[in-house]
Amino acid sequence: MTTLENRPKTALLVIDVQNGVVAQAYGRDAVVANIAELVAQARREEVPVIWVQHFDEELARGSDAWRIVSELTPGKAEPVIEKHYGDAFEDTTLETVLAGLGVGRLVVVGAQTDACIRSTLHGAFARGYDATLVKDAHTTDDQSKWGAPPPEQVIAHTNLYWTYQTAPGRTAGTVSTKEVDFGGHP
Repeated sequence: MTTLENRPKTALLVIDVQNGVVAQAYGRDAVVANIAELVAQARREEVPVIWVQHFDEELARGSDAWRIVSELTPGKAEPVIEKHYGDAFEDTTLETVLAGLGVGRLVVVGAQTDACIRSTLHGAFARGYDATLVKDAHTTDDQSKWGAPPPEQVIAHTNLYWTYQTAPGRTAGTVSTKEVDFGGHP
């Protein structure tokens, strides 16, 4: 029920599943496996898969840290959006790509839960998109030495508050990998 007119399609948005981002991430292998399952499902159902790839001093373009993990490979026709900010919409071509595909609903997976996932979810929702978070397909590093809760609590809290996120004319929510329905809403 997006507020974006003539945008009935859904896309899978895969955020920052890069070597340097998820190397030490909580439950990395299980999360990457769930993302791989969703990418395969989206491709079978001809749902657009959009890849987001962060770059900065620690994730220099072309470096091993910058590369998407070896378990996941963007298809030749699947857009890869490079970003420099947490919100994948900021100063990128993401909105143009989504508009061109007629996408008004996003199914979001990836990393880091407490940074780019949250920023992009809120960015999408504020821009009028429906935004569903796959609760077992996002992860984060342990940032507790800087005062953050342990990663499993960060993930659980994000899942909790996104489950109940509301705004006029848009839907949000969470689903598990097995519950993802690219044709409907949670």
